[in-house]
Amino acid sequence: MTGSIRSMTESDIAQIQHVAKTSWQTTYKGIIPLDIQENFIQMAYSDENLKKRMETTIFLVAEVEGKVIGFSNVFPLKNQKKAELGAIYLFEEFQGKGIGTQLLKESINQLPDVKKLYVNVEKDNKTGLFFYKAKGFKIETEYDDLFNGHVLKTIRMVLER
Repeated sequence: MTGSIRSMTESDIAQIQHVAKTSWQTTYKGIIPLDIQENFIQMAYSDENLKKRMETTIFLVAEVEGKVIGFSNVFPLKNQKKAELGAIYLFEEFQGKGIGTQLLKESINQLPDVKKLYVNVEKDNKTGLFFYKAKGFKIETEYDDLFNGHVLKTIRMVLER
């Protein structure tokens, strides 16, 4: 099953918020307390923040049958040869079907000058770690990250091109 990948539009905001909330609950169940997840999602995926990210970053959505089922968000860093992959999230039932790979490839294609793409992955997010390792990301460092009052074990990975 393949979805179509396109740039986010303002009319996608509600669907992106739904994907973010649902996929966070799936991904971080037992890792990040639900109240901390919900506070973060409300802030990071507010209408205002999504509009700003749409204008200043590469924000792509994956669509299947006219519905947004996933998204990716990449932030070019000040050094134009580097970028940060802020997110790739899909509804659980669409994982493992190549759509996350499509999102990653299209994000990279929109940054032809980038030589290093970074991503932070929670150590207990086994699906995420497996995905990024399979795509050629290498572990750069591990550290404790204080996330809204909750300590996360974070693994910073890099993909060199």
